[in-house]
Amino acid sequence: MSSGELAVEQRYLTELYRRVDALRAEAAEGEGEFWRGELARLESVEDGLCFGRLDLTDGRRVYIGRIGLFDGDEPLLLDWRAPAARPFYTATAVDAQGVRRRRRITTRGRTVVALDDELLDTPAGDDELVGEAALLSALTADRTGRMREIVTTLQAEQDRIVRDEHLGVLVVQGGPGTGKTAVALHRLAYLLYTRPHLRSRGVLVIGPSRVFLDYIGQVLPGLGEHTVVTATLPDLWRGGVERVEVNVEKGRAEMAERVAAAVWARIQEETVEFEFEQQVVRLEPATWKRVVATAKGLPYRQARLVFERGVVVLLARELGDRMESVVLTEAGEAIDGGDADGSLSAADLRALAAAGVVVDPDEPQGPRHVLDDTDRAGLRAALLADAGVREVLDRVWPPLTAEQVVAGLVGTTAWSTADVPLLDEAAAVLGEGVPTFGHVVVDEAQELSEMDWRMLVRRCPARSMTIVGDLAQTGSAAGASGSAAGASGSAAGASGSAAGATGWAAGATGWAEVLRPHVADRWRLAQLTVNYRTPAEIMAATEELFAAHHPGLRPPRSVRSTGEQPWRLGTTAAELADVVARLVAAHQEGRWPVCAPPAHQEEGPAVIAQPGHHAGNLAVIAPPVHRERLAEVLPVAGPPELTEPVVLLTPGEAKGLEFDAVLIVDPAAILAAGPLGHNDLYVAMTRATRRLGVVHPGPCPAVLAGLAASPGGGNAFPP
Repeated sequence: MSSGELAVEQRYLTELYRRVDALRAEAAEGEGEFWRGELARLESVEDGLCFGRLDLTDGRRVYIGRIGLFDGDEPLLLDWRAPAARPFYTATAVDAQGVRRRRRITTRGRTVVALDDELLDTPAGDDELVGEAALLSALTADRTGRMREIVTTLQAEQDRIVRDEHLGVLVVQGGPGTGKTAVALHRLAYLLYTRPHLRSRGVLVIGPSRVFLDYIGQVLPGLGEHTVVTATLPDLWRGGVERVEVNVEKGRAEMAERVAAAVWARIQEETVEFEFEQQVVRLEPATWKRVVATAKGLPYRQARLVFERGVVVLLARELGDRMESVVLTEAGEAIDGGDADGSLSAADLRALAAAGVVVDPDEPQGPRHVLDDTDRAGLRAALLADAGVREVLDRVWPPLTAEQVVAGLVGTTAWSTADVPLLDEAAAVLGEGVPTFGHVVVDEAQELSEMDWRMLVRRCPARSMTIVGDLAQTGSAAGASGSAAGASGSAAGASGSAAGATGWAAGATGWAEVLRPHVADRWRLAQLTVNYRTPAEIMAATEELFAAHHPGLRPPRSVRSTGEQPWRLGTTAAELADVVARLVAAHQEGRWPVCAPPAHQEEGPAVIAQPGHHAGNLAVIAPPVHRERLAEVLPVAGPPELTEPVVLLTPGEAKGLEFDAVLIVDPAAILAAGPLGHNDLYVAMTRATRRLGVVHPGPCPAVLAGLAASPGGGNAFPP
């Protein structure tokens, strides 16, 4: 690109930043939440403010960026979410959409450093990658331990999902490397742009772990959105819990009925006696049950309020009737009980005459009301405030907490991740409120149990959700056995399920089964089929593993190759940790075992990349049984920190993440960790953007036998 063109774009970029600086100064002088938010939004787009330009066939020129900027009514920079910006992501030579040239602008800070032009005037296939050079540059760049936003390289398949206007639940399903997480986050940013009311209702992003949430934490701020709540499922319960527990039974939907039954079983339906001011009122079981029945149907605590008011009305009526039927002297002593109908008897009249009370014999001698409405209301209030009455009420309809209910059900108070949805369910039955949101994004949703879904749906009354997952990656941590169905980046059909996949926690068999109880048919499946992350060589190494457990399904199609073959290295159990440590040290020095390509090469991928020359970051993925020993010999300390050059993870912790290189330790132990161990191994193998190695103590699992053996065995370290 000529220096003249760079200068043109530099001048325009400088003007854009001048406008941003003026808006920042204005926001800094303002007060209140709005101006603080506006200032944060403007500061979050400092890097990569403008990244594209469209030259249209009608002669207009449109610049595309992270936010919209205007000079009066004149647009200086078009927000990437605006309808007019869409051709930047979807225009091709076959369907130019009024675009003559698409220019991608690469900046560093406030400086333009590179331009990449595409002239849309040559025939090409419908599935052409848009902005191939920019896309390839992003895919082959070193990982930083933080997810990058893909706003500059969104492909047409991804853009369709980002801008999907479905008002209910949208399920984004895709295999490894399809960008489903980034797509979901970009869709959230798009929804906040097109549906501003969501900002006041709040949006929630649920991730599988804190490590994962840290990994994606920069994406939304980089898109100008910084008011989103992020959490793991355990975080939703009063600050979260730490202890991890895999328990299939606790995740099944029938646990909701058991929790509700445990709550309502605390109510006693028996003969009850109340004592109030030296008078005893007895309520028989039949009367008692009628009062309880009028209260049920509401949450427990609200029902109790209805119940206690009903009881107090009965008590006040009985006590009031007693007071009305008694004639008192001036000294306040009862003279006679009166007749059954409340009228004064002959004995009453004689007693009153003896006391000097003259009764007109011509007046009707019907019931005499000593208490008016105000008196009866005061009596009811006194009953409600009476300690003795409240003690009886607490005994027969006890005040409860969610912790008490679940402890009685599962026999523990040392809460684990598996108890969180039970605690939340109990809180809902009791009538405790929870924060709600206008839209919820759920990542790695294939891991959720039926009880997890109940907990999430409660937090989204509008049932507006973006669900992200791949049923073929459901891990052993989900704890399920038996058959389930789902596609990994394949045409699985409208229900999102197909025979042959394995493992939903609590017995769910696909997206339809888990969603329809909550949203009926207000959900839709969108699929991503192109793998942008994982090289073709690594995906080829997973073919046997994938086909063995997901017959008939197609993994996502890789669009690039690195030319580097994944390898396996055999060792002994005793030497395993030391061999891994030596491999990690070699990687950090820029050395990595190299193997010849297998004899059976598939047809070449769509985009070819050359091997990188930098070591990049490395993930050592091992089953928990090896964590302690590996942590002793590897340069890692404390909880996983993805910005470090080496990180030690379990397959479950690695889910949703990506690294330049991955070293898998003891694949046989990963396979044996649970009924879905094969999915855990598949996840581990598809985290790498460049290089993959496998170290196995003892024989190599049959599904990995096709991997090239690293030459030299345990001494396979290139000079």
